[in-house]
Amino acid sequence: MFALLTRPKRKTKPLRSEERMLTVGERSLPLTIREHARATRITLRIEPGGRALRLTVPIGLKTREVDAFLARHDGWLRTKLSRFSPETGLRPGAMLSLRGVPHRIVHTGSLRGLTEAVEEGGEPVIRVSGLEDHLGRRLEAFLKKEARYDLERLSAIHAGRIGKAIRSLTLKDTRSRWGSCSWQGNLSFSWRIVMAPPLVIDYLAAHEVAHLKEMNHGPQFWALCGELCPDMETARRWLKAHGSQLHAIDFG
Repeated sequence: MFALLTRPKRKTKPLRSEERMLTVGERSLPLTIREHARATRITLRIEPGGRALRLTVPIGLKTREVDAFLARHDGWLRTKLSRFSPETGLRPGAMLSLRGVPHRIVHTGSLRGLTEAVEEGGEPVIRVSGLEDHLGRRLEAFLKKEARYDLERLSAIHAGRIGKAIRSLTLKDTRSRWGSCSWQGNLSFSWRIVMAPPLVIDYLAAHEVAHLKEMNHGPQFWALCGELCPDMETARRWLKAHGSQLHAIDFG
């Protein structure tokens, strides 16, 4: 009897999701267009690193309206994307920052050997052995090793200061956040932070360790974060201004 009185559920139309390439100046970037049930206007976002675009649109918006919006914002996109070098690949002779210091990449030509940061003729360089096709992969592995060394050391120092224990520390290549902390005391960091100046690396370690005590971003959290890293505002400004450039580097 109940089944007879119950109205059948209406089938909801799946939200639109579309991917295509968009030409902006001399660049060709992947563009994702997605409908959102609560969207009342078009929102355009440049993904970290300037390597992709995301457009959030109201349900039912016509393609010609999307195209018109993109045409109107072409100049804005060109200006914003000009911060990112079109050449984001790595090659011998290119520059790569390590702890905020630009290093020239030197391919040794030897099939065996360690990747290491040294000085040659008074210039900081990163010497990379192996096949040239594996250059990006070897540089990524080198940066991960250096990032782990810095972040494990700094995190342990800050955790000791607040009397908290770190359960584990992992490195990832996240785009949406630089780090995270779980309720269980597991810390996670983007290894790309090792390309930033030491102050910024220290701030990130302090930020996530502070979450071991304050699992929020309230006033007490920021006060604790400031105690652990007195120059945190300088570090935050640097990340806001330059963080996307670290994401733009393509390690292949």
